[in-house]
Amino acid sequence: MKKILTLSAAAGLVMLSSAAHANTLGGLAFSGSTPHAAAMMVKDDFTIAGKADLMALKAMNEDGTVKAIVEIPAGTSAKWEVSKEDPKAVYWEYKKGKPRVVNYLGYPGNYGAIPGTALPKELGGDGDPLDVIVLGQAVPRGEVVDVRVIGVLKMLDDGEQDDKLIAVLANDSPFAHIETMAQLDEEYAGVSQIIDLWFANYKGPDGGMEGLGFEDAASARKVLDAAAAHFEASR
Repeated sequence: MKKILTLSAAAGLVMLSSAAHANTLGGLAFSGSTPHAAAMMVKDDFTIAGKADLMALKAMNEDGTVKAIVEIPAGTSAKWEVSKEDPKAVYWEYKKGKPRVVNYLGYPGNYGAIPGTALPKELGGDGDPLDVIVLGQAVPRGEVVDVRVIGVLKMLDDGEQDDKLIAVLANDSPFAHIETMAQLDEEYAGVSQIIDLWFANYKGPDGGMEGLGFEDAASARKVLDAAAAHFEASR
């Protein structure tokens, strides 16, 4: 009994220590416990890094699926992104002197970037890799997954175009067989509305986000092809 109590007490101390540590990182209990990709190592409380240049990966696979880098696992709110200075790293974005946390419900899917893409403003982008939300179970931060792009959510952010590709995990997921937005709506009622409402509201009532509706997979593919071509031309 004494040994059991000792082990229990030790476990409690570890939990308390983890909780106290998490409280220093934006006050989120899960901020220090969100899993990261096995290929990534923790550099510090705000950075994970691996050996591969994430942006050097090709966007498209031969089978028609697309690579996506998961920056924010589904259900979490800490705003991480691939580093522009070191594309081998994913870091916790800073804003106004502190780690950025989305003050809303957690992300409704895995949020991330498409490697090997960059869409300039003249084509409706911001010069960064394409944003993508990937439907399916939560994926560790920094993981590169194969996805199927099924549509695009057209959005404005303070009047500037800020579209989000909609994709599904291509393997081992309840959504893996979905190929179109129409099929998504038919088989998973309400999911597209959840995504639309979430992005329109996650920055708050005065956040400047405006949803313009969804377009189909063909439209999304045109955006993807243009962004991949621009990335290659700019290297």
